[in-house]
Amino acid sequence: MSIGERIREMRIKKGLSLTELANRAGVAKSYISSVERQLQLNPSIQFLNKISAVLGVSVQQLIGEENAQTEKLDTEWLELAREAMESGVTPEQFKEFLEFHKWQKSRE
Repeated sequence: MSIGERIREMRIKKGLSLTELANRAGVAKSYISSVERQLQLNPSIQFLNKISAVLGVSVQQLIGEENAQTEKLDTEWLELAREAMESGVTPEQFKEFLEFHKWQKSRE
């Protein structure tokens, strides 16, 4: 099942229309629709965070990894990621930082 299909299923289960979900999450109704119809296959983490908060589920549940029990992040890392997101750091900027850090460590 795709992310869009999960969002649609959870939205309907909660009794929410597209408009209600969009208004509560603060995202465009047309964008949610495009995700649900699988026209947009790679929604941002910010979008998923907003939608999951309204639907009362975790992002992992939306993307289908709830049962995959991958490596669990501790609270400190989750808070750090949330703070970076809220401060406007993009995933690309964060990846650049990690690459720079790896490069720097390889020179030691």
